[in-house]
Amino acid sequence: MKFNRRKASALGALAVSAALVLSACGGSSDGGDKGGSGGSGKSVSVTFLPKNLGNPYFDTSDKGGKTAVSEFGGKFAEVGPEKASPDAQVPFINTAAQQGINALVVSANDPKAIGDALNEARDAGTKVVTFDSDTDPKYRDLFINQATAEGIAKVQVDMIAKQIGDKGDIAILSAAANATNQNAWIDLMKQDLSANHPNIKLVDTVYGNDDDQTSFDKTSALLQKYPNLKGIVSPTTVGIAAAARYVSDSEFKGKVQVTGLGTPNQMRKYVEDGTVQAFALWNPEDLGYLAAFAAKALVDGKITGKEGDTFSAGKLGDFTVGKDATVLLGDPFQFNKSNIAKFNF
Repeated sequence: MKFNRRKASALGALAVSAALVLSACGGSSDGGDKGGSGGSGKSVSVTFLPKNLGNPYFDTSDKGGKTAVSEFGGKFAEVGPEKASPDAQVPFINTAAQQGINALVVSANDPKAIGDALNEARDAGTKVVTFDSDTDPKYRDLFINQATAEGIAKVQVDMIAKQIGDKGDIAILSAAANATNQNAWIDLMKQDLSANHPNIKLVDTVYGNDDDQTSFDKTSALLQKYPNLKGIVSPTTVGIAAAARYVSDSEFKGKVQVTGLGTPNQMRKYVEDGTVQAFALWNPEDLGYLAAFAAKALVDGKITGKEGDTFSAGKLGDFTVGKDATVLLGDPFQFNKSNIAKFNF
């Protein structure tokens, strides 16, 4: 399912659980031909490296990747650290390169910290695709962008503005302080607030490090520090669920609005009980699915990352590589009480 108009017909096809396998799938040492060998007819080996394991968002995106790899007859593996930190992904990148994995699909914890490791892997013949959170373009072959940064920022500002009557104090509960995508969205949100919402004041930005308990505690601290807070925006699926859980069981329910980016299954109860009016996201399963097909296209030599390159991504159709070797999945989608029952991921 792609959250754009030409893929709207796929909305009813979702049957993905938000609580997928939390452990890493075993790597395959026989999948390596030092990169690029997919074009010779051999099975393409694709390893997914999320920010951290046990994160429902990445469980879902990596499930999409596994589905795609199965469809084109490749070899799939998922590896990653337990905690999301700038350099925690480096050992996994090194191992993938040593094993001769054809393609590595990475959501970067830091735009630069893993750069040298990624380039060493590329030198060894491994194609590097980033998704969800990018690196500096010099460290990868292609970036699969879930939506434009401007679109993601705008939908979150629009939601909180509507929910609090376009006035009052708000705070942002982000993921890691170094997360590339989070910081880009927050900067754009600040610009939008300043330009278009003069009566909304952003009083603080805090970081839950994509950890449920840390995010829960940060929510509590925000509400104690800012008793007049009207809303919390969390551009991370872990953060929004933790914030909603805290507010739903507190005296702030109905007084403090929670919105941001989440998945339907994790947010359903909070939408249904009125804690959350609306939230947004793209489909992470499709994001992983598209990233896997893009990786195969690189390995097979069908694309190089050049602007204008085109490739087919199975059920999602055809895609074109844009500027800075970027492929766009689609637009964000708003979930609310009127439509959330239609989705299951």
